[in-house]
Amino acid sequence: MTFPKTRMRRLRASEALRRMVRETRLSRDQLVMPLFVRHGGGAPEPIASMPGCARHTIESLVEEARSVAAVGVPAVILFGLPSRKDPQGSEAYDPEGIVPRAIRALKREVPGLLVWADVCLCEYTDHGHCGVVEKGEVRNDATLPLLARAATVYADAGADVVAPSDMMDGRVAAVRASLDASGHAETPIVSYAAKYASAFYGPFREAAGSAPAFGDRRGYQMDPANADEALREVALDLEEGADVVMVKPALAYLDVIRRVKDRFGVPVAAYHVSGEYAMIRAAAANGWIDGDRAALEVLTAIRRAGADIILTYFAKEIAPRLG
Repeated sequence: MTFPKTRMRRLRASEALRRMVRETRLSRDQLVMPLFVRHGGGAPEPIASMPGCARHTIESLVEEARSVAAVGVPAVILFGLPSRKDPQGSEAYDPEGIVPRAIRALKREVPGLLVWADVCLCEYTDHGHCGVVEKGEVRNDATLPLLARAATVYADAGADVVAPSDMMDGRVAAVRASLDASGHAETPIVSYAAKYASAFYGPFREAAGSAPAFGDRRGYQMDPANADEALREVALDLEEGADVVMVKPALAYLDVIRRVKDRFGVPVAAYHVSGEYAMIRAAAANGWIDGDRAALEVLTAIRRAGADIILTYFAKEIAPRLG
């Protein structure tokens, strides 16, 4: 019997060999942990649809951030839960709002941790949309000054990175101009450049209380069927001054991540979103899959697709298994 000279299995014979020839390296340095913060005291409030995640008080947020930093995760991104909501989402840009207060606490108590601030209005508006609503329509240009104001307030509080996630046209330019004029020319912008109108945001909307009160967000978030459009969105955000561009969600859009990386060659982030996280948690809880292995496999796939940075609720849990 004739045997092949090349046997691919030879380099799979041991774990040491497999590590030596591994093409894709997933590192804890590439992870960002999303965290929710609310007003008030007491214990963290567990999020039913996101097991392992909670709505934190500022005190418990600091403790959670310490534990995130302790396992080597370099950054967190904050999502605020306001004490009040109104049509303009005014707590989003209140210097004494929940996110600026949380930023100041984290920079004081966990100084080595990078603090990212999500910039959007949806958690703060009483209608749940990401911008100003007039006559039942989200008004793009009327929203831009409010987003720019919020980003500047977060930078004033000490945020290391601001991340506009609203998908209004022109918001990166508005944020960049405001930051520069306020003495924050060195603050990077991570733009949610290709954010899709996805079914995978459900658990987040429960956690943040940010579901739209009417209609949906398809008028400003992207159609899941479109990939060429994502490249146009990324090009526009880079032209306006984005330092890192993000694709959201991640798992259903691996092809978009790859195309963005290949086309532009800039730092690319991907958000492994709440629904993607919850699916693994739910299947693991039912004994249908090995949750730890599935999480590692999914995050490796996102990295393999071209993501340099991965935002994931698994960050704290998976980091001890990585280099």
